[in-house]
Amino acid sequence: MFSYKNLPEGLRVLQLPSESTSQVVYCGIAVHAGTRNETPEEQGLAHFCEHLAFKGTQRRSAMRIINDIEGLGGELNAFTNKEDTVFYCVIQRQHLRRAIDVLCDIVFHSTFPQQEVEKEREVVCDEIESYEDSPAELIFDEFENLLFDGHPLGHNILGTAEQVRSYTSADAQRFTQKWYRPENCLLFVTQQSAPSNLPQLGVAAASEDAAREASPSWGRLDGAGGLFIRNRGTHQAHVMMGTRAYAASDDRRWALYLLNNILGGPGLNSRLNLALRERNGLVYTVDSTMVSYSDMGLWAVYFGCDPHDVDRCRRLVRHQLDRLMKLPLSSRQLASAKQQLQGQLAIACENREQFVLDSARNYLHTGRERSLKDIMEHIDRLTATDLLATAQQLFAPECITTLIYK
Repeated sequence: MFSYKNLPEGLRVLQLPSESTSQVVYCGIAVHAGTRNETPEEQGLAHFCEHLAFKGTQRRSAMRIINDIEGLGGELNAFTNKEDTVFYCVIQRQHLRRAIDVLCDIVFHSTFPQQEVEKEREVVCDEIESYEDSPAELIFDEFENLLFDGHPLGHNILGTAEQVRSYTSADAQRFTQKWYRPENCLLFVTQQSAPSNLPQLGVAAASEDAAREASPSWGRLDGAGGLFIRNRGTHQAHVMMGTRAYAASDDRRWALYLLNNILGGPGLNSRLNLALRERNGLVYTVDSTMVSYSDMGLWAVYFGCDPHDVDRCRRLVRHQLDRLMKLPLSSRQLASAKQQLQGQLAIACENREQFVLDSARNYLHTGRERSLKDIMEHIDRLTATDLLATAQQLFAPECITTLIYK
């Protein structure tokens, strides 16, 4: 079971279950702010602030931040996505208080020295340039931007090199003062009893009438579809086909979750892998993915193939989508699909780090526990009619947007 409490400054504290014999703890701070919270002039700033948070605080230099954790054999890391930024640490249990103190320091007291901004912007620009050299990754961002019509949900997390080179210490201070507030964050930790003697945050609590600014909402499920071709001179063609889908609060997402696994999940027996790779030898990689944001989601198929095979591969994908729209799964097929997905989930939960991060982010956004048992029960309740209705709503040809890199 999870447990939580609120600190006087407004920070929520989530205690996640831990094995009593483990000498290792996971802890972190999840900030309810990411790419979608940026204005058009701030693209890439959330990710840049994540980098800069490690570059010095009111009490620690950049080197001391590293040594205070890694000097004890621990690991300190962070990541930014569309709706949140997460700083986290893995360390021996006896050093938990030190780890939490460092995390609170970098989230709430970073100073963003201008000289460090100058150095780190080149690091991030190198990351951007490396990313742009990988069309198999770049196509995902452009596809999201097409689906979300320029809304911040479609923005590239890294931003552009031109924008990153324009940011200053003052920009980082402004963004973090706005979003890195205790009441907008969640401290999470794995241990048997609730953390005691937490370090003082040194941050004033928000006034009762203070309201957190909302990120731009979306909420439109309808998708216009369309075909978009980009001539990039790549040796291999890269293709994405998909549509807008369900928000994290929409129970219809469970049917899509199972459909997605049937179509292009990690199993070699996924329908798309069998159709495009095993039977026809047309691709090395084909998969499908779904993402559920707080007010919208997306579903998409990706594959890479020889440019001459693009149309044939698209027809094969279309055939599999049509099958799911027209033919309900038999009771045996449905039971087998559920068993495979539930087995994959059970195994995935053995990845302790990912389980902790996923649980914390879910709690940050919903304020609710999402246990493996709950997920299994949602899957158990799905019917062939649920899957057929979802396929008919999302997989119709007129709903599908296609982006091709050649």
